[in-house]
Amino acid sequence: MDYRILITVIISTVLVNNYVLQRFLGVCPFLGVSKEQKSAIGMSAAVIFVMLLATAVTWPIYNFFLAKNGLGFLQIIVFILVIATLVQFVEIVLRKFIPSLYKTLGVYLPLMTTNCAIFAVTMVNIEEGYSYIVSIINAFGSGFGFFLAMVIFSSIRQHTENADPPQAFKGLPLILISAAILSFSFYGFAGVAENLFR
Repeated sequence: MDYRILITVIISTVLVNNYVLQRFLGVCPFLGVSKEQKSAIGMSAAVIFVMLLATAVTWPIYNFFLAKNGLGFLQIIVFILVIATLVQFVEIVLRKFIPSLYKTLGVYLPLMTTNCAIFAVTMVNIEEGYSYIVSIINAFGSGFGFFLAMVIFSSIRQHTENADPPQAFKGLPLILISAAILSFSFYGFAGVAENLFR
C-alpha cells in the first residue's frame, strides 16, 4: 500500500476535513465538554476509541455480510447498534476504572451513541470505498482531529472564562465566536492534503 495515501488521509481528516470544525459534526460534546481540559481529553480519548472500534467492526460487517447478501439497506441500523454497544462498553469501563472522569463527562458520554461524527466516519469509510487499513487510518485521523479541536478549544475557553468581555458577549456568544474563529483557522489548511505530494 502506498504510504502517501495514508499520510494524505490522516492530514485530511485531522486538519482539512476536521469533523467538528469543518463538517460541524459532533458539535454537542465539543461545546458541552470543552470547559475543562481534563474532561475534553477524556471525551476525546473515548471518541477515538469508539471511532476505531466502530470502524474495525462495521467495515467487515458491511463488506462481508450486508453487501454480499443484498442487505446494504440495513447499514444505518446495524452501524447505530454497533456504535451504541461500543459506547455502553466505554461507559461501563469508565464507571468501573475512572469514576471521576465518568462523573465529569455526565450526560455527554451516553450521547456519544448519537454522536454524528462517529457515525459519519463509519459511513464515509463505506461510501468512499476505503480498504480496511485506510478505514482504520481514517477513523484514527478523524478521532485525532476531534481531540485536537477539543484540546485547543478547551484552552481557549479557559482563557475566555477569565476575560471580562462586554455584556453582550458574555457566556454563549463568546464561546460561539471563539469556535468560529478556531474553525476559520483550520480552514486555512484547505488544499494542503491534495497538494502534499505534488
